[in-house]
Amino acid sequence: MAGFNVVHEKDSIHVAKETGTEVNYYIFEEAEIHLNKIMPHTVQEWHFHTNIDEILLITEGKLLCRYMDENGIEKFCRVEKNDIVRVGNSIHTFENDTDEVTKFVVFRYVPDGRDKREMIKRDKTVVRR
Repeated sequence: MAGFNVVHEKDSIHVAKETGTEVNYYIFEEAEIHLNKIMPHTVQEWHFHTNIDEILLITEGKLLCRYMDENGIEKFCRVEKNDIVRVGNSIHTFENDTDEVTKFVVFRYVPDGRDKREMIKRDKTVVRR
């Protein structure tokens, strides 16, 4: 495990996509975090991930999430600031159908199938100084 490290925005990989989304990618050995800004009336392409799981945290604005359920039926939901979306391996797309910019953080990782909730809840050691 790496020690304390700061990654500045200037060190991220910035991509301005033709679809109207801007992304700053922060890529690490076992995970990725990216900051997305999706312009008003912008639709991302439909896609899915074979190995990666994504969790989105909406930080500003509203987002229309479209996805295919297990039976191939298109579904949707709307999310807004402080809502979290877990994408899994679904076929999905995101749309900003508002007049305001939407911002969200994406946490991407490759799950190994083990339930680590208990370890995560208990993995803190207080140090007295």
